[in-house]
Amino acid sequence: MTRQLFGTDGVRGTANTYPMTADMAMRLAAAAGRYFRRGGDVGVHRVVIGKDTRLSGYMFETAMTAGFTSTGMNVLLLGPVPTPAVGLLTPSMRADLGVMISASHNPHYDNGIKFFGPDGYKLSDEAEAEIEALALAGVEPARPENIGRAKRIDDGRFRYAERVKATLPPGQRLDGLKVVVDCANGAAYRAAPEILWELGAEVIPIGVTPNGLNINEDCGSTEPAAASRAVIEHGADMGICLDGDADRVMIIDEAGRVADGDQIMALFATRWAEQGRLSGGTLVATVMSNLGLERHLQGRGLVLHRTAVGDRYVVAAMRAGGFNLGGEQSGHIVMTDHATTGDGLVAGLQFLSEMGRTGQCASSLAAQFQTVPQKLRNVRFGGGDPLTDAAVVAAIADAEGMLAGQGRLLIRKSGTEPLIRVMAECEDETLLGQVVENIAGAVERAA
Repeated sequence: MTRQLFGTDGVRGTANTYPMTADMAMRLAAAAGRYFRRGGDVGVHRVVIGKDTRLSGYMFETAMTAGFTSTGMNVLLLGPVPTPAVGLLTPSMRADLGVMISASHNPHYDNGIKFFGPDGYKLSDEAEAEIEALALAGVEPARPENIGRAKRIDDGRFRYAERVKATLPPGQRLDGLKVVVDCANGAAYRAAPEILWELGAEVIPIGVTPNGLNINEDCGSTEPAAASRAVIEHGADMGICLDGDADRVMIIDEAGRVADGDQIMALFATRWAEQGRLSGGTLVATVMSNLGLERHLQGRGLVLHRTAVGDRYVVAAMRAGGFNLGGEQSGHIVMTDHATTGDGLVAGLQFLSEMGRTGQCASSLAAQFQTVPQKLRNVRFGGGDPLTDAAVVAAIADAEGMLAGQGRLLIRKSGTEPLIRVMAECEDETLLGQVVENIAGAVERAA
């Protein structure tokens, strides 16, 4: 079944432009409400809704509340909380489903809707397809006496904070550590500094003045330069750089250098394996993860299981295989011992815990392997499918021939933006640049 609304991480797009309109948000909510109330109108049914700090979040929160209550769902409004808080509080509050209104690392003018099932995990492709079909067809509303109610939950952030702190070993504190935390003017702008301070760290917060329009603007995990400068200026021991909904992280060492998700996963996988905690001796990551990570794990007798891009596919593979560690190069770190989805703050705390346990500085922990040179170009397109263009197909075939035995090539459409992502890895950086630019140029001409 062709998906018109859902991408790799829910429904996402420019606010007030199809499909991210108030009307479609209400339709999606009504459809999800009907999907999770297939038993009829009898009984209590709940949905928890969280959001980040985008201005459009007010509009979508209100529209989805109307859609859910129209089908008899009682709505529990969490306000601004990290995405992993929704994954946590959905089962904790005995809700039928959870919703996060966020476009993650995207600019303020985008927004998105992510659904979580009653177990706190993101929905399957099959469930999303059924909800999409219901939204497009329309659903029958509940009888007047069965319309749902809405209630504001004031302590959702604090419930999440207690769970996050509990992921550290019992009694461990962060006294003596100076930590920069960049909250991207997003969902964790209050929770992250509070949690680190309560654990004893000296906290230098940045990106904590959201105004509805500055989320991810020159800050956060996709723009870590501000956090790097802050670490150096304040002589901090390390930095934790979150994105707009705090489900991904970049680690900054004491010299201001950035460690991506691959390096963080390499650290956790290696140490967990040494401690007998890495389920199946396997790390789950996507096709985007660096070849150097794969070689690092192989050298230690561990396995890298690759999936399609998207943390939901990582989690699906982890659940299917019984694995407890996975993630993405972009900074989604999934530890199912602690959370149902990527949690940037939990990952940052686990890194700090390792610093405390070993006495090592951030730079020694954040450089686990030598990366194979990797180049990524994102090419924006307006419509159609540039990847079917004959010139693009020929450019890709030529590149595959040039890289044969020397590296790897990955070409894909983004599931969250109108972009073609052109990525290659090769020890020969001249060849690497040549193949990426050739393909990107062909895509630009076709687009």
